[in-house]
Amino acid sequence: MERQPVTISLLQAKKRKGEKITMITAYDYPTGVIVDKAGIDIVLVGDSLGMVVLGYDSTVPVTMDEMVHHIKATVRGCKIPLVVGDMPFASYNASVEEAIRNASRLVKEGGCAAVKLEGGQEFAEIVRGIVRSGVPVMGHLGLTPQTATVLGGYKVQGKDAKSAKKIMEDALALQEAGAWAVLLEAVPEELGRIITERLEVPVIGIGAGRYCDGQVLVWHDMMGLFDRFLPKFAKQYARCGEIMTGAVQTFIEEVKSGQFPGPENSFTMKPEEVVKLLQ
Repeated sequence: MERQPVTISLLQAKKRKGEKITMITAYDYPTGVIVDKAGIDIVLVGDSLGMVVLGYDSTVPVTMDEMVHHIKATVRGCKIPLVVGDMPFASYNASVEEAIRNASRLVKEGGCAAVKLEGGQEFAEIVRGIVRSGVPVMGHLGLTPQTATVLGGYKVQGKDAKSAKKIMEDALALQEAGAWAVLLEAVPEELGRIITERLEVPVIGIGAGRYCDGQVLVWHDMMGLFDRFLPKFAKQYARCGEIMTGAVQTFIEEVKSGQFPGPENSFTMKPEEVVKLLQ
C-alpha cells in the first residue's frame, strides 16, 4: 500500500490508537530524501542546525534567514513526512504580531507544514495567536536549548515535585492554547509518562522515557556525525563520521601514490586523434 502524506490529524489518530510516532531532524535535501524513503513520520528542521551544521556554540545565533534556507532544502526532499520548522531564538517573544509574521514566513517561504517553539504558560498567548493565524504549532518543554543558560545548562528538568508540576501545567497550557503536539526534552521518565497520559495531543519525547507517544533524535547524533558530545538520551545507530573520515584519508593516500585516478576513472582519445594533436 502506497504511503500517504503525513498530516496532523493522522498523527493525532496515532496517539488515540496507541501507535508510536517517529520523528527525526534533517537540515538539507539529501537527508530529507533519506528519511523520507526510510518511512519517518515527522521531520524537524531544528535550530540545532546551528551547532551540528553551522558550527555555532549554541542554537541562539541561528537567524530566520538560516532557518528558511534549510527548511526549503529539506522540504524538497520530503514528500511524505510532516515537516516542522523551528522558530529561532528571539523570533517570537517580542510580540504576538512578530511571532505570527515569523511563523508565517517559515511556512510560506520555507514550505514547512507547522512550526515549533520553546516555552510554556508564558508563551500561551503567542501560541494561540499563531494558531489563529492558520499556522499549526508544536510546543517544546523541559530542557529548552534556547534558554539553557537560564535553566542552569543542559541538565535534566523536572526532577523535583515543584518543577515537574510546572512542566505539567505548561503542557496543559500549550494544549489549551491550540498546540497540536508537545515535544518533551530531558525530563524523568515518570514525568514523561504522566504528561503523555494527561494530554490529548501527541507527546514526542527526546530523553523523556519510554512512555511518550513518539520519539525524536537529532540526525547527527544518531549517525555519529557530531563529535563534540553525545547526550545520554541519544543512541548512535551508525558511525558515519568515522566511515567518511576513513574514505577521505584513503582518497588522500591514493592521490599521493598515483593509484587514483586509474584507467577506469579516466577518458581516452583514439590513437589517430592523438597523432593529429601532436602534429
